[in-house]
This record gives sequence, structure tokens and C-alpha cells, in this order.
Amino acid sequence: MDTRLEKLRQLGCGIDEAMDRFMNDEQLYLSCFENLLGDESFEKLGSALQNGDLENAFHYAHMLKSVYANMGMDPIYKDCVVIVEAARDGNFTDDLLQSYDRMKAFMEKIKQI
Repeated sequence: MDTRLEKLRQLGCGIDEAMDRFMNDEQLYLSCFENLLGDESFEKLGSALQNGDLENAFHYAHMLKSVYANMGMDPIYKDCVVIVEAARDGNFTDDLLQSYDRMKAFMEKIKQI
């Protein structure tokens, strides 16, 4: 197994379950992982939250939630769900920014892999 996958597992990602969804194709998973790191949606989510734009925050968070779930990125997925639910209901609170900050910290960790 690729060492990057093992490092993701150590960070709490459900790699075994994700590999089932990716038909045990490590290269396909890692290709999607690289695409995720280069995707601008995460930064756009942060900008939407900073601007109090719940409509766009919902859009980006909902899209990312699906990606994180499929990739087994449980630590970041949970905070993304918080943002999706609150944005869907139109409830902007500091919790959303805290969730995004935790997501950002996790993204920084996985960028080092």
C-alpha cells in the first residue's frame, strides 16, 4: 500500500472503506486525492463563509461533503456536514467558521503527505 494512504489512515481517514468504493485501485484514489488538493472549492467555501454567503457556502460544502465521504476523509467530512446543515437552514453562527478552521487544519496536514 502506498505510504500516502497509510498516512491518511493514521489521520483518521477510512481508507479501507474508500478503497472498496475505488475498486481497490490505489492509483485512481491517489489521482482523485491530488485533484482534491488542487480544487478551488475549498477556498471558495472559506470565502463564502467569511462573507456570510450561506447560499454559496451550502453549494461548495455540499459538493465537498460528497467527495470527502467517497474518499473516506471522515475527520473533514464531519465538519463539512455541520456547514451543510447550518447553511441549508440559513443559520450562520461562529460554529461554521470553527468547523471551517478545523477543516483547513486537516487540509494543511494532508497537503504535507
